[in-house]
Amino acid sequence: MSTVQERQDKLEPLLRASPVIAIVTIDDVAHAAPMAQALIDGGVMSIEVTLRTSAALGAIEAIRAKVPEACVGAGTVLTPDDVTSAENVGSQFFVSPGASPKLIEAMEKSEVPWLPGSSSASEAMSMFERGYRLQKFFPAEAAGGVDFLRGIAAPLPKIKFCPTGGIRAQTAANYLELPNVICIGGSWLTPAAMLRDKDWKGITALAKAASTR
Repeated sequence: MSTVQERQDKLEPLLRASPVIAIVTIDDVAHAAPMAQALIDGGVMSIEVTLRTSAALGAIEAIRAKVPEACVGAGTVLTPDDVTSAENVGSQFFVSPGASPKLIEAMEKSEVPWLPGSSSASEAMSMFERGYRLQKFFPAEAAGGVDFLRGIAAPLPKIKFCPTGGIRAQTAANYLELPNVICIGGSWLTPAAMLRDKDWKGITALAKAASTR
């Protein structure tokens, strides 16, 4: 069994692969592979498929099978059952909005790297004590945004965050310039209308704009 530090070491290059991780909520498994390829073509290498729809697990499986160069993980992982289900379809990383005792226990029995969520200094410190130097800051805009992250950078210099929640293309650069931000998560790369219309070129264009910041 690998240690938390070893799994965090494995997670770091996935987060550094591009400035923005695509956060995707997908309703049709058939859209998964072409969407992933469109993101890759635009330079976005890491994709978080949120476990909010019945198509999510199938989408992760399809991306792993058909777009091997993509790094695909499961988001909105809330329960031990989610951990098992997402691991079984080949998720390469997990992301959660927070961290409960039961979820922590399940994650620390898994070999899959985990990005736990925190939204306060106390939560960030608690997870850091367990070895999680890489954390999700969520919900970023509602929890204090750029000002909050700037404020905790000096007292908590060893923690790097991936802020998500309410970030838009127009505000992305404000987060990415912070010293304690390793990348950001963005849902604007795969708008529901573009997925519905199979506008893969449009998604590639959004990915290119995000990955060249």
